[in-house]
Amino acid sequence: MSSDPWGRVDETGTVYVRTADGEKVVGSWQAGSPEEALAYFKRKYEGLVVEIGLLEKRVQTTDLSAKDALASIDHLREQVDAHHAVGDLDALRVRLDNLVGMVEARREERRAQRARQAEEARRAKEALVAEAEELARSDQWRAAGERLRALVETWKGLPRLDRKSDDELWHRFSHARSAFSKRRKAHFAQLDAQREEARRIKERLVAEAEALSDSTDWGPTAARYRELMAEWKAAGRAQREHEEVLWNRFRGAQDIFFAARSAVFAERDAEQAENLKLKEELAEEAEKLLPVTDLKAARAAFRSINERWEAIGHVPRDARARIEGRLHAVERAIQEAEEAEWRRTNPEARARAADLTDQLQAAVNKLKGQIEQARAQGNTAKAEKLEKELEGRQALLDQALKGLREFGG
Repeated sequence: MSSDPWGRVDETGTVYVRTADGEKVVGSWQAGSPEEALAYFKRKYEGLVVEIGLLEKRVQTTDLSAKDALASIDHLREQVDAHHAVGDLDALRVRLDNLVGMVEARREERRAQRARQAEEARRAKEALVAEAEELARSDQWRAAGERLRALVETWKGLPRLDRKSDDELWHRFSHARSAFSKRRKAHFAQLDAQREEARRIKERLVAEAEALSDSTDWGPTAARYRELMAEWKAAGRAQREHEEVLWNRFRGAQDIFFAARSAVFAERDAEQAENLKLKEELAEEAEKLLPVTDLKAARAAFRSINERWEAIGHVPRDARARIEGRLHAVERAIQEAEEAEWRRTNPEARARAADLTDQLQAAVNKLKGQIEQARAQGNTAKAEKLEKELEGRQALLDQALKGLREFGG
């Protein structure tokens, strides 16, 4: 008979293994010596040790599911419980029990992890829904649209929740996207209508601008072009494919008109500059007539200057008042000389002036006599009052005498 710390072989070839519950029959060995029998069943034990070790490693280091791990444990436990190996089978049972506890702990850990992931996914999806509902009210059509598309991709990358929660959140998310799309579609439909109306208005403005491009009615036409430009700006933008074409036509028509006007104005400015030079020469000629010594000759010379002046034409607007003022000053001087000559040679006016002078002289003489009388009587107050009246009459007399002298009197 052969024995081992964990088993023995009796004289009949029966192999036993020692356990906490006593010896258990492993099997019968008739093929060789008892030592070979023990060695064979010890190798089977070592095989179980290896398998359990591998399973422990898989449980610890891989994503082996709890279901598969427990199935493997049950399979190994059946082999251990079958007592077809020689070794410390009770230790293997303890390892298998520990492995069950490890698997259960891993399962609980994974269950908690899945719960955390589910809660994180819920919060992430709720955040996506809240942002989508906020974006649904936005008028930033491009940015909001791009952001909503990015949210969809983010949603796709998140794990699913329980069906009810996932469906509810997706319904809110999808509704927000649909609401935004509906608002954006309505906005661009309205925008398209506005742009179509702008196109019709601008085509009308272009037609009028082109019709005016060959006008030579410079002032009113330029004013109308300014009005057309204001109407153009107020019309808003047409569709992109029409806006640039219409603008080029509109601007081109204006350019034709204003280029023609500029050419005419440049010619006119040159002509008026030359006219100003000629009128300055005439103004100098007229100013040489002053002071007037020979009224008849001055009148004739000024008439000639004025006729040539009128024949010259317009001067630049900013020089008009200055140059005309010089000629008018000479004209006024000649008119004043004519008035003075008329007063000097008018008999009726001279007679009236002489009569007025005589009356004033008589009044002055009378007042002087009254003053002398008042002083002789010692009436100083009356004399002073009469003297003040005499000052006024004397001033009138001096003025009348001056006028009479102008008549040669």
